[in-house]
Amino acid sequence: MKSEMENDILKVLVTEEELKGRITELGAELYERFHGKNPLFLGVLKGSFVFMSDLVRACQVKSDVEFIAVSSYENATTSSGRVKIVHDIQQDITGRNLIVVEDILDSGNTLAFLSEYFKTRGAASITIVTLLDKPSRRTKAVTADLAGFVVPDEFVVGYGLDYCQQYRNIPYIGVLKPEVYSR
Repeated sequence: MKSEMENDILKVLVTEEELKGRITELGAELYERFHGKNPLFLGVLKGSFVFMSDLVRACQVKSDVEFIAVSSYENATTSSGRVKIVHDIQQDITGRNLIVVEDILDSGNTLAFLSEYFKTRGAASITIVTLLDKPSRRTKAVTADLAGFVVPDEFVVGYGLDYCQQYRNIPYIGVLKPEVYSR
């Protein structure tokens, strides 16, 4: 398949096949933890939408889906450290088992903020599932309960992850060439 974005990718970190295999494993792990518990999958927009779609299908439990949109990057390559809710969840989460789905756990600012926010809203439990974990960038004491892949400190795009709202539709995880984001 042709892609006009290929020229902007330095290298592929995680292939389509590796993504499919690992998401199947994550779905099975979530099934074991949550069958019979009617969890709420809560996607952090926009980056999680591709991963969450595949993860929900891989985890065959009765569940429902919700989304929250937050902002901390503001079209930059690093987090501003300030998290604000752009679109809040639309249902009561009191007593619910949440599966918070994130594209990448980087600084930890977003997930630290959201974990506290969901606790104050009465969630029974919060399970963090991230596609990518970048521990070298962590500034908050946050860890994922389940992580797809540990990645190095490089600027990654694809499979929902973006740079300036682009590259989300690449079907793998790639490293963006530095000259693309330093323009």
